[in-house]
Amino acid sequence: MFYGATPEIFENARILRNNQTPTEQLFWKYIRRKQLGFKFRRQHPISTYIADFYCHSLKLVIELDGGYHLDEEQKSADKNRTVDIEKFGIKVIRFTNDQVNKDIAYVLDTLKQQISMIK
Repeated sequence: MFYGATPEIFENARILRNNQTPTEQLFWKYIRRKQLGFKFRRQHPISTYIADFYCHSLKLVIELDGGYHLDEEQKSADKNRTVDIEKFGIKVIRFTNDQVNKDIAYVLDTLKQQISMIK
């Protein structure tokens, strides 16, 4: 479930859980406590990465991307990260912070569609 994550990654994940962004807090409000029928974890260690949100039973990572993800170098890093995580048989879905903040209904509908295709 953690795919070889080191103690340092676990510690960093704990720190991130205690310091969520407002967008992460908003999104968490809609997916926690199995509101979508599945258990999600926040800031979950996977190998050398920390997924924003992870559902083990679906093998699904949800990433929320802020403005710095528009930078070409960051886009390349995000692509490599996605490829690395998908090597474990995990699907990665990305939403922008703007999508979550401005149209949470769209984000949740899209997520529900993806879940229905996975299960």
